[in-house]
Amino acid sequence: MKLAFFDTKPYDKPAFDQFAAEAGIKIKYYETKLNEDTVDLAAGADAVCVFVNDTVNAEVIDRLQQLGVRTLALRCAGFNNVDVKHAFGRIHVVRVPAYSPYAVAEHAIALLLTSVRRIHKAYIRTRDFNFSLNGMTGFDLHGKTVGVIGTGRIGRVFIDICRGFGMKVLAYDKYPAADLDNGDTVRYVSLDTLFANADILSLHCPLTEDTYHIINEKTLAACKRGVVLINTSRGALVDAEALLAAIKARQVGAACLDVYEEESDLFFEDNSGHILEDDTLARLISMPNVIVSSHQAFLTEEALSNIAETTVQNLLAMESGQCPNEVCFRGDAAEDCKTGKCF
Repeated sequence: MKLAFFDTKPYDKPAFDQFAAEAGIKIKYYETKLNEDTVDLAAGADAVCVFVNDTVNAEVIDRLQQLGVRTLALRCAGFNNVDVKHAFGRIHVVRVPAYSPYAVAEHAIALLLTSVRRIHKAYIRTRDFNFSLNGMTGFDLHGKTVGVIGTGRIGRVFIDICRGFGMKVLAYDKYPAADLDNGDTVRYVSLDTLFANADILSLHCPLTEDTYHIINEKTLAACKRGVVLINTSRGALVDAEALLAAIKARQVGAACLDVYEEESDLFFEDNSGHILEDDTLARLISMPNVIVSSHQAFLTEEALSNIAETTVQNLLAMESGQCPNEVCFRGDAAEDCKTGKCF
């Protein structure tokens, strides 16, 4: 099998080289992202592998089909960058539904602790031998209430970590987990209740039509004054302009962002020698109570190995015509394959 691998970074290759060699898959790596202008690079490939910021719209899908590409392998869990409805019946789409939920959940906690304990500021100060503690006062996580939107694998690991700190958890999910709510330290509540009572708000839900800009001017106004927002899921869950306004109004006390809704042309690249054209992101980064990391929550050795192994297994499974990680569009929604054969 020949695989065209788009948006390649140096950290992708070791694990993919290992698992692909064992499976007899030949990989052609491309640093460029997949889009309408680069899709012809997939000529001669049986499958293509893409990441979160590759563009897989109807035009790209049609061209991949014309080139004889049979499978689109996402090396991530989310598929909001793929026109799954258009892909149905044309090209198979497979994903990695879970790699290391610990990687993302632990990064969310790392951002939170860095923010509320001013660790990033301490690092900068002490590098200049400034050992003053003025302006470094944080707050205990113990006893605080965290609102968690999305209680899938990552959300539940994040909840477990929060419980370890002695935090109370208010959770919301369109499809609640039957065994999560204990009626005490973890409770499912409505979004209105969650926003009104959470000291910290963390997003762990997929990006869908229902969750697009779930954090907006209205919902931020409904939050407790000084709320801390964490987003390690998808950038477009948060209306960045509304967040910026809420920070300036002191409604949001701090923001920890690993994703950004207009990140596709910025994140994963070194833009240090360029003027940042995105004024909203520039203003967010300039705020002293905002931490931005460039979509790196997934980036652990364990996660990279899991992603490569699952992606290769998905490709081999599609060769036999049956893959449980195939994304199907049935009715009005996309979901993982339940029948073992989507079309």
